[in-house]
Amino acid sequence: MARTVTVAALQLALGGSEEANIAAVSRLVREAAGRGATVILPPELFEGPYFCKVEEEGEFARARPMEAHPSVVAMRALAVELGVTIPTSFFEREGPHHYNTLAMIGPDGAIAGRYRKSHIPDGPGYEEKYYFRPGNTGFKVWPVSSAAAREETGEGSSTSCTVGVGICWDQWYPEAARVMALDGAEILFYPTAIGSEPHDPGLDTRRLWRRAMIGHAVSNVMPVVAANRIGTEDGQRFYGTSFICDEWGDVLAELGDDEEGVITATLDLDRAAKNRAGMGFFRDRRPELYGRISEDR
Repeated sequence: MARTVTVAALQLALGGSEEANIAAVSRLVREAAGRGATVILPPELFEGPYFCKVEEEGEFARARPMEAHPSVVAMRALAVELGVTIPTSFFEREGPHHYNTLAMIGPDGAIAGRYRKSHIPDGPGYEEKYYFRPGNTGFKVWPVSSAAAREETGEGSSTSCTVGVGICWDQWYPEAARVMALDGAEILFYPTAIGSEPHDPGLDTRRLWRRAMIGHAVSNVMPVVAANRIGTEDGQRFYGTSFICDEWGDVLAELGDDEEGVITATLDLDRAAKNRAGMGFFRDRRPELYGRISEDR
């Protein structure tokens, strides 16, 4: 039988307190697990309002070391209880440094590793360079266990697939998606916080945002899962539209711009692998011609 995995994306408003936001995310994680999802993606920096709209020294107090961060602590406990994987975005402090980081939390509650956001935006409403150092982990992929996939295949292996995760601004870069694909990713996940553009109220990027990630799905022939927040925070409106698409870029599940909730989809990884091989994109790559991409000019 086909090797499948059920994934979920969460979408909700996150303008409340740290405790309230983590509780709200936890409730949706439980709902997603109840629907059979084994990999569940919350939005970026879900512990609080999106604080990067302005440059304010006091916001650095939000950062904690990975093992002590309340978001990580809460999601580790949930992962064990529910037997699910939760890629968890949080504001990390390591010594004097600060990062926009993701902890890959497995169904045993262990942290399989961390990914630090590589591309850091700097513009009106998204002044992240003030807060975050550029990530120093490189792009990461992780094996993910899925009990549902083991039942369907009848195999005893605890590894059902390999996933890659980029964080928000990373999702605009085809190079990031391709590196994760080359490293063995079979699904790409993108936790996000994106919405209105304060410098240009007429600019609505939601169509571009979705098209960029669907492009990654098509050009790498693998599913993509994107989770965004909703609601208005100090005049900045976040536009949701979280979605899951398959390896052809066809949308399997989505939410609107103001809907709170959970979306799930069961992905056929064997079909995606067959289609990925059949399209020949990785066979026909010409790395010797791509040196210009890595030149800093």
